[in-house]
Amino acid sequence: MDSNEIIASLAQRVTENVEKVIVGKRREVEMTLIVLLCEGHLLIEDVPGVGKTMLARAIARSIGCTFKRLQFTPDMLPSDVTGVSVFNQKTLEFEFRPGPVMAQIVLADEINRATPKTQSALLEAMEERQITVDGLTYPMERPFLVLATQNPIEYEGTFPLPEAQIDRFMMRLSLGYPSAADEMHVLDMQRERHPIEEIDQVVTASELQAAQNAVKTIYADDLIKEYIVELANATRRHPDIYLGVSPRGSLALFRTSRALAALRGRAYVIPDDVKALLEATFAHRLIISPSARIKNVEARAVVEQISQSIPVPGTRIRAR
Repeated sequence: MDSNEIIASLAQRVTENVEKVIVGKRREVEMTLIVLLCEGHLLIEDVPGVGKTMLARAIARSIGCTFKRLQFTPDMLPSDVTGVSVFNQKTLEFEFRPGPVMAQIVLADEINRATPKTQSALLEAMEERQITVDGLTYPMERPFLVLATQNPIEYEGTFPLPEAQIDRFMMRLSLGYPSAADEMHVLDMQRERHPIEEIDQVVTASELQAAQNAVKTIYADDLIKEYIVELANATRRHPDIYLGVSPRGSLALFRTSRALAALRGRAYVIPDDVKALLEATFAHRLIISPSARIKNVEARAVVEQISQSIPVPGTRIRAR
């Protein structure tokens, strides 16, 4: 089985399983799968009640990995996330009791309900795949994925995520309200019980790791890489942007473009793959300048403007 077949098989099984719960959101489910295949982290931002938590739970149930949920609240402490060392009076030694973050799939629900100090407890885990407690470092088991949900920052009782942390999310998604027909279907599905209870595991951890390795074999021409870098540089030069996309953002766009190409049945990246993922990977990393905020300029509008202003590269045959 070649790389495309490995990824396509996994994607089909997981997508069909998740769509038993999440109706009419095929694109959002695929985006979540792309982050999973690229070993990144996903931030789902939207108003309450549109299925953010259900999407995260359905993905976690579909994968044969350990799963823990963190419900963030204003009184939560960093040790509630990472764990704590407790003195054992029998052995006269300190023992580490791991927190919920020590799992392969971590659902950080309503992450912006916690204070910035607690939010930052996830920083090391997300980037370094390890945590440090009382001077001792504990590695995370692979694969490791943080699925975080948050309410819009203008909602009462929320704390904006620090720039350093939001940059560590590979993509940010919004689910939006369902169509009238999809909402009718949701009502019919939940007449007797919630469909999340019927979600079973359809992928093993070893299959997931094989698919993650297969994504790394997808070919991206130098012209595609130059296109990605030029898009990133355009955000750093734009007059409405105070802080543009970091190199981590360029890497996120590069990696996710390869995964999308594989989902589309190709062993190579085309410019359309890059453009399709530009907003999801770039918009949340941008900091709009104060003067632009007064004019209600949004990051998504700036990304769309940059997408239209940067010329798409031509094609070039790969040498054999």
